[in-house]
Amino acid sequence: QVQLVESGGGLVQAGGSLRLSCAASGRTFSRYVMGWFRQAPGKEREFVAAISPSGGSTLYADSMKGRFTLSRDNAKNTVYLQMISLKPEDTAVYYCALRTRTYYGVIHYYNQADYDSWGQGTQVTVSS
Repeated sequence: QVQLVESGGGLVQAGGSLRLSCAASGRTFSRYVMGWFRQAPGKEREFVAAISPSGGSTLYADSMKGRFTLSRDNAKNTVYLQMISLKPEDTAVYYCALRTRTYYGVIHYYNQADYDSWGQGTQVTVSS
């Protein structure tokens, strides 16, 4: 079973930037769609972004478009979530997720149920 480990979270002022990383174990990482979700206190977990196995296609939640960039390095089994212009409302635990099911060329995986493995999460706190 693939294991996911997130890193890069922390405390940042509004307007600042962070880059989150998610490292995956296993030798078939390049076959999988990867995603990020986040959960703020008292709220449901929500979709942030997803990336196709090759990295050629990405998908973002509307509120993250233009501020968040998702990329991957298949040689390092790692995905990166670059976040800029952070806002206090971005404060949440950020979770990396992996989908092991077959990818048919269209990335449309917004729901938690679309993913099969999850990391433990990394806290991002944006102060005003």
